[in-house]
Amino acid sequence: MRPTKIIISGGGTGGHIFPAISIANALKRIEPGCEILFVGAVGRMEMEKVPAAGYNIVGLNISGLQRGSIAKNLSLPFKLFGSMRKAMQLIDEFKPDVVVGVGGYASGPILFAASLKKIPYLIQEQNSYAGITNKWLGKKAAKVCVAFDNMGQFFPEENVLKTGNPVRKDVVDIIDKHHAGAELLRLDPLKKTILVTGGSLGAGTLNKSIEKHLPELIKADVQVIWQTGKFYYKGIMERLGLDFHPNVRILEFLNKMDMAYAAADLIISRAGAGTIAELCLIKKPVILVPSPNVAEDHQTKNALALVKNNAALLIADSSAEDTLVLEALSLLGNKEKSKQLAENIGKMALPDADNVIARQVLILAERRKQGHGA
Repeated sequence: MRPTKIIISGGGTGGHIFPAISIANALKRIEPGCEILFVGAVGRMEMEKVPAAGYNIVGLNISGLQRGSIAKNLSLPFKLFGSMRKAMQLIDEFKPDVVVGVGGYASGPILFAASLKKIPYLIQEQNSYAGITNKWLGKKAAKVCVAFDNMGQFFPEENVLKTGNPVRKDVVDIIDKHHAGAELLRLDPLKKTILVTGGSLGAGTLNKSIEKHLPELIKADVQVIWQTGKFYYKGIMERLGLDFHPNVRILEFLNKMDMAYAAADLIISRAGAGTIAELCLIKKPVILVPSPNVAEDHQTKNALALVKNNAALLIADSSAEDTLVLEALSLLGNKEKSKQLAENIGKMALPDADNVIARQVLILAERRKQGHGA
């Protein structure tokens, strides 16, 4: 029998790309002979990250709506038409048995093309609030894999499956690494430690909040693993210097995220769906500061899904500069609350998401190969 052929589409951010690669890896583990083609957006990070993971990728010339720039948006209809034509061509040439959409600019055209060509498709919706494109395409999806409860409000209930979000296994493997993580980061394993992470690009609000309250953190003898992101690192280093204080480790990017997670007693983070999936598996107290600069304010909705289960604290972006560090120090001093948050966030973990989604993809592909359609 011919190998199963799968297109995985989407990207734009690590929150879309890393789950997509995790699904592809799981597909290869379950069915090593399957053929996988990624479809991304030209100029976006998936065009670099996916080949680095060992997979072929084709780029569509597609972009999103540019806020505040009418001129840049004039080309959108032409890009959309060109992307749809190329998506149809890719499906004709590659002949996939199933298409997977993980979100991002490239997902729309390829999933719509799949629906027109009667190819079954699966959507992996990472957030607790579905975006416009996924809501529209989800009506005809053969399966929608979600990470949060109550997603039937966006998709046909009978097609929704709660799987969780795939995570990079090496990132969440923190067992027995606390001392090693502290040693790697040149910190004292016996001192209380806060990890602050705003993702690879960084989060301005988190950086301002930490910088403003460094005196309080130092006075409390609390260590900080401060991942600034590449947009902010240079400016912070110019102001503070490389060896600002022994308790404060300032880093542009964390190459060994597992070690940082392991060394931390408390984690401060944005509320992207992929990050939350990791934090549920890490099982440590968390303060979430949702980014206000995302579609449909979905990070706040992601965070609230944890807050209502007493699994995380939420600080609004607008008040973080004044209150975030004070809340963090208060939480570090409250053993009972910290323990409760850690236990409750752990209960929300779905550790096998990549394999569960991959099996659903292969079931849909098998049905199509046997002539049952979508």
